[in-house]
Amino acid sequence: MNLLVPLYVHPADDPGAWHRLITAAPDTYGVVLNPANGPGERPDPAFIAAAAALRAAGGRLLGYVDTDYGVRGRAEVSEDVRRHREWYAADGCFLDRVTATAEGLPACRRLVRAVRRLGAGTVVLNPGVHPAPGYARLADLTVTFEGPWSTYVSSFSRPAWTARHPPGRLCHLVYGVPRALVPLAVRTAHERGAAVCGPVTGHLPNPWASLTPALNDGTER
Repeated sequence: MNLLVPLYVHPADDPGAWHRLITAAPDTYGVVLNPANGPGERPDPAFIAAAAALRAAGGRLLGYVDTDYGVRGRAEVSEDVRRHREWYAADGCFLDRVTATAEGLPACRRLVRAVRRLGAGTVVLNPGVHPAPGYARLADLTVTFEGPWSTYVSSFSRPAWTARHPPGRLCHLVYGVPRALVPLAVRTAHERGAAVCGPVTGHLPNPWASLTPALNDGTER
């Protein structure tokens, strides 16, 4: 249960990847659903079917919501969470591009409280960097690194406060990982205090357009 899987490709465009993900759903921490950089303006039948299959397989569904580093208002973010819940029966939410500064912590705390009141059972925060102390206490999981493998192996540093949190509360999302090094990426995340990870081989602009080889290769089993 230690792979976080963002798969940002439409089920009709890569049904094979979605089938493999559904089959492996019990081996994941959760799957991030992202129909249209969020839930979109209307329900997507293909994502409704994929979400239902993931739930039936035992997967945890996390609706993708962009907070734009606090620029989007709490009501707007909450509406996206509500749509994910209503349309796709999401278990929780993946709040992307959250603030990482101490000044932004109170607003983030209020946002997390608001989405939990909407029924988000699992809240994942993604500042993409180590945020100021306090953020990790707000969520069930905090992504403290999102970036390329080259940066991950050359200039990663870990602040002391991370040692006060269980590894299961921290996640590293690494892209551009050479396929042969995906098992190493998983081990490296664990050694650096993040029991949850998501190594992919893809690159920008959308590294998450293909499924992590960690599931295909059985790395997490």
